[in-house]
Amino acid sequence: MDINLFKFCSGLKALGYLMILMVAAIIVVSYYAVVVVTWGPKVLVGGAESVLSLAIIVVFHILLILLTWSYFMVVFRDPGSVPENWRPMAEDYNLEEGTMTSSDCAAPQTLYPTPSSSDGQERRPAVGYCIQCQNGKPPRCHHCSVCQRCVLKMDHHCVWVVNCVGAYNYKFFLLFLLYTFLETTLDTLVLLPSFINFFGEAKNHSASPGNLSIIFLAFVINLAFALSLLCFIVMHASLLSSNTTSIEVYEKRRAVRWKYDLGRKMNFEQVFGKKKALWLFPLYSEDDLSSIPALHGLDFPTRSDVEA
Repeated sequence: MDINLFKFCSGLKALGYLMILMVAAIIVVSYYAVVVVTWGPKVLVGGAESVLSLAIIVVFHILLILLTWSYFMVVFRDPGSVPENWRPMAEDYNLEEGTMTSSDCAAPQTLYPTPSSSDGQERRPAVGYCIQCQNGKPPRCHHCSVCQRCVLKMDHHCVWVVNCVGAYNYKFFLLFLLYTFLETTLDTLVLLPSFINFFGEAKNHSASPGNLSIIFLAFVINLAFALSLLCFIVMHASLLSSNTTSIEVYEKRRAVRWKYDLGRKMNFEQVFGKKKALWLFPLYSEDDLSSIPALHGLDFPTRSDVEA
């Protein structure tokens, strides 16, 4: 009897909802430690310390708003679904090769006839077919075992957002990483003096035990997240610069020249768009959506297109 272990992946959705509650809890703990306990009371002291406290609180709230905005955009934005009964354009047939995998793709003769080369050997078509979804698979599309559907330009399924990261929300995910890293780094730095004084104040009972515990917990959590997020940011910056997804890393290593690498500037614009004013916000301009096909997840220019 064969057991499909991927069916158990659907249980990650339940874990994801717990992760959302955990994110909310971390934000509440950090807010209480930084604003309510540590720096908020110093705003009314006056002098340079008051100005510094006000600046820290303002920056804290700006980053928190951007972080929360980006987070909700990743959670609630569809990462990109394949249109029902999707068919490739005729000119896209030979645009790419090797996008099919034997695990979840096939190419039914009735839907995508296999072209033959001049020497009589059959070549694998550029566009695949998902057996689970019973639909065509555009280039760079993959089937998610957690969401139980195909996702356009899928990068990975993120349990922290209970959603896949794909063509439609990859920019929002990167901004979420960036702002979360900046927020946790800020929290770590501004709580560091209180953390250093933690042991002395706890010994002398000069501060509330509850507040000391909150400060200690917030510092440790934010430090741990800042260090781990730094690794993720470096990894995704590398992927972004080469126009690669996490799933495509192995495929890229086998290629002599990665077909989607259009140069750092164009690779960046494939995700963030060309309008610089919106690069730091989880938004796209109408011009970018109409002029950059990659943002729709169905058509991607290759090196040969750019060099032609």
